[in-house]
Amino acid sequence: MSVQPIIGRNVVIEDDVTFGVNVVIGHNTVILKGTQIGDNVEIGANCVLGITPGGNKRMRQQTLASQPLIIGNHTTIGNMASIYLNTTIAENVFIGDHASIRENVSIGKGTVIGRNAIVELNTTIGQNCTIQTLSYITGDTILEDEVFIGPCVSMANDKYMGAKDYLLKGPHLKKGVKVGNNATLLPAVTIGAGTIVGGGSVVTKDVGDHLIIAGVPARELK
Repeated sequence: MSVQPIIGRNVVIEDDVTFGVNVVIGHNTVILKGTQIGDNVEIGANCVLGITPGGNKRMRQQTLASQPLIIGNHTTIGNMASIYLNTTIAENVFIGDHASIRENVSIGKGTVIGRNAIVELNTTIGQNCTIQTLSYITGDTILEDEVFIGPCVSMANDKYMGAKDYLLKGPHLKKGVKVGNNATLLPAVTIGAGTIVGGGSVVTKDVGDHLIIAGVPARELK
């Protein structure tokens, strides 16, 4: 059942938006058509939620079912966040100020998306993950449960940087992986469960479970 939220000044709410109980929306926020918001959700000021993706002929074209943005119970969204449609955010998620989350993304319960972090399209993020300030999670990435991404980590999904056709594939980080600040993960690498990646490292190939790796390129530390 949709109920009336507590609304700040100059808020725009389009048709078919639904709200649970105890929803709070900050000033100047725009909630676009069809967005579904659960109970006890707090949304900051100047956010745009439920954005339809755009682009031009040079950008990747994909056909997605136009599903609404779904925001789970007890989730908090900071100020000036932008979140696209066809994305599902589970309960008890925290999304920091200025964060951007693209379409066709799934975020598990209890996860934290830090300030100014970017999560690109077609990405799956598990439960109880932490993605810290200014990190870039490229499209087509998988983060399993309890993954930690330090500040300013960067990922890539295009091996040839647009020079030729390539099936875009981001990194796959298995359960409990920890990545230190300013590390770089190249396309399609898999990092095994419980592995620690040192700050500033460049991961260029697959890595096994429960290792400590560091360096450029990253290698196992004995």
